[in-house]
Formats: sequence, C-alpha cells, structure tokens
Amino acid sequence: MTAFFALIDRDLRLAYRFGADTLASLLFFILCGSLFPLALGPSPDLLRHMGPGIIWVCALLASLLPLDRLFGSELEDGSLDLLMLTGLPAYAVAFAKMIAHWLTTGLPLLVAAIPLGIMLGVKGSELPLLLFGLMLGTMCLSLMGGMAASIVLGARRGGVLLPLLVLPLATPVLIFGAASSYAGQLGASSSAGFDLLGACLLAMLPLCPLAAGYGLKSAVG
Repeated sequence: MTAFFALIDRDLRLAYRFGADTLASLLFFILCGSLFPLALGPSPDLLRHMGPGIIWVCALLASLLPLDRLFGSELEDGSLDLLMLTGLPAYAVAFAKMIAHWLTTGLPLLVAAIPLGIMLGVKGSELPLLLFGLMLGTMCLSLMGGMAASIVLGARRGGVLLPLLVLPLATPVLIFGAASSYAGQLGASSSAGFDLLGACLLAMLPLCPLAAGYGLKSAVG
C-alpha cells in the first residue's frame, strides 16, 4: 500500500509542478460554458433551465483533455517500465493513476462548476445536487478514461481514437447525471439518478482498473 500511495503522491507532485494539463482543462471548462450564453441569448429562464446540462457536457469534454498524457508520457520516457517493476500489480498502477487524474482534473472541475453554475443561473438549492452528481460522474469518467487511455496506449493516432472510445461509453453517465441535476427543476426526487450513478461507479471500480492493467501489460510487453 505504501508504493500505491507513493505513486499517487508522485503524480500529484508532477501535476503541481507541471500544471499545464490541469490549467488547460479548467480554462476549457470555463470558456466552453461561457460561450453558451452568447449563443443562446440573455434569457435567464433559458440559461437556468439548460445550465446543469451545459455544465455536464463541458465537464465531460474537459475531462478528456489530459487523458492522452495519463500513460503516454510515461511510455515515451520509459518510466512506465519502471512503474511496472515497483512490485505493484498492473491494475494497481492503473488505479493509482486514475485516482491522481480525478484529484488533478475532476476535483478542480467541481470547484470551477460553482461560479459557472451561478453564472448560468442555477439556483442555490439546486447547486449541491449538481455538485454531488458531478462528483460521482467525474469519478466514473476518470475510471473510464483511464481504461480507454491504456487500451489505445502506443497505438497510432491514439489521441484521436481516445475521445471516440470514451464518449459513447460515457453516455449513460451523462444521462444519469443530467437527470439527477434536473430533478430540482422538475420537482422530482434526484435519488434515482444518484443511485444509477453510484451503480455505475461501483461497477467501474473493479472492472476499469483490471482492464487498464491488461492494457498496460500489452503496451509494455
């Protein structure tokens, strides 16, 4: 377990030292969300109604940006081979990288979603539901994105294949997350959407790191 947490700490330190990927994701998230009011017009009711869906789509797209570097940089400089020799199973290495991805991408997106939601007119009572759904959803996206990044690792034009692989798989997460966020506007309970997001997360927790581990073995071997 010491090596597992040391790997997470290593990735966090690298992300802090070279924060271009995190900064790019945040700027993309904020700028993409800020373009919608310009395209939809200044109607407060329309923006408030579409706000949760806009934030979800922008978060999904922003979380894709650093994925091609999740394992690619280690493969290029040879450090991935050293990580596989630390004594950790391949799935544990992949899981540690997924956790670090969420901490450096998903968590900042949650913080940035607060001012973006206020700008789009999301009510204060609806904002906690949106943030809780985004927390579950971004965890799912980190797991799913890490699995996809390991599958295309080393492939030609892997950066092009990665979004094409992740976006269809992320559709259920987007649907369930948006449904839970819109429950407050519709006067319905958001528990069904949260339950489905939680079920997706519980299913991905064992499956995605295992699949990513096989992808890492194939890329290194």
